Amino acid sequence: MGFWGELWGLFAVAFLSATLLPGGSEIAFVALAVQGDVALELLVMAATLGNSLGGMSTWLIGRVLAPEQLRSAKIERALGRIRRFGAPLLLAAWVPFVGDPLCLAAGWTRVGWMPALIYITLGKALRYCVLAFIV
Repeated sequence: MGFWGELWGLFAVAFLSATLLPGGSEIAFVALAVQGDVALELLVMAATLGNSLGGMSTWLIGRVLAPEQLRSAKIERALGRIRRFGAPLLLAAWVPFVGDPLCLAAGWTRVGWMPALIYITLGKALRYCVLAFIV
């Protein structure tokens, strides 16, 4: 696929994995890391950027859509947690099955875009750094 194709592919997989769509960016990240054609630092940056922007797109959906359109038990739990702990809870935006509702709830409860971006990016970057260290 080539150097740039691998980075763009990882970015795209990471972006889509962080939206409300199902996906597994960790598998793509580890596969590329094991392959060894691209420096780990670049893989961490591409995956973090894609995953963070995907999380922010979910935050934006929560910000724009009316609450009645999004009601579910999972979203209600996320709303309660965001109201209780605020933006720092978005450090957990990388956690499967939990992160997407947290990002959505953060937008819904009007967590500012800058704190949301900072905490989402930090959490997601730490996850990819740990994966890079393990590989």
